[in-house]
Amino acid sequence: MQVQAKLRHYRVAPRKARLVTDMIKGMGVTRAINTLRFTRKKSAPVVLKLIQSAVANADQKGNVDVDALYISNAFVDEGPTLRRFKPRAMGRATRIRKRTSHITVVLDDER
Repeated sequence: MQVQAKLRHYRVAPRKARLVTDMIKGMGVTRAINTLRFTRKKSAPVVLKLIQSAVANADQKGNVDVDALYISNAFVDEGPTLRRFKPRAMGRATRIRKRTSHITVVLDDER
């Protein structure tokens, strides 16, 4: 049985968040949690909390062995981009794009 947890509009670039989610794909839940605890990326604690939320979702559904769960899929989609402007020389302005991410973690109990 598949369970998932989603986080939307997280203020980090999708390219940077994908580094963390690609690292934990296919891992068991306990191993992924231990890996994320020692990962020094901004999105690592958020993905860790998302995995814990997905485990809680699986526990809430019932008839799922929480110890046998593994991360079957974890992906990052691009969210809306905030556009800001920075003043430049000679009265010009440059666009600054502040990107957001939608992070999804899917757990499964069958390998």
